[in-house]
Amino acid sequence: MSDAVSDQPGGRPRSPTDRLAQDVADVVREEVRVVRAQLADAARPAGVGFVLLAAAGGCLVLGAGAASTTVLRMLEAFLPRRLASAGLTAGYLAAAVLLSATGLERLRAAGGSSARLADEVRDAVSATAGRVVPAGSAAVRDALDR
Repeated sequence: MSDAVSDQPGGRPRSPTDRLAQDVADVVREEVRVVRAQLADAARPAGVGFVLLAAAGGCLVLGAGAASTTVLRMLEAFLPRRLASAGLTAGYLAAAVLLSATGLERLRAAGGSSARLADEVRDAVSATAGRVVPAGSAAVRDALDR
């Protein structure tokens, strides 16, 4: 350390308080550098972990698609192609309705902002279904008439 009367850049002697403040600032800067380095070291493996989890999610989606195709081909073995597709689609939609209804029920049971979110989602789904279902049934009727 320098002595109590070392010169500052402005030419004035530094007081013990100024030196203490400077020493504390230096210690804090060094600690911040150490913490930053530790966080960077910890983030590298975590980043790789997140990438691996994302890749696993992609494989899951591809696997679900392959399973769906397999089920569709099995249904087509003893049902007409359109009926097999419609049946599989209806099954997926029924599962989605059941899962979403259960999820919304759980959100409502949680209360507070979760219950409000569940009500907002329910209203949005109802409004969307009110527009989509008539259009979908018209499209099915047109396809069956061909």
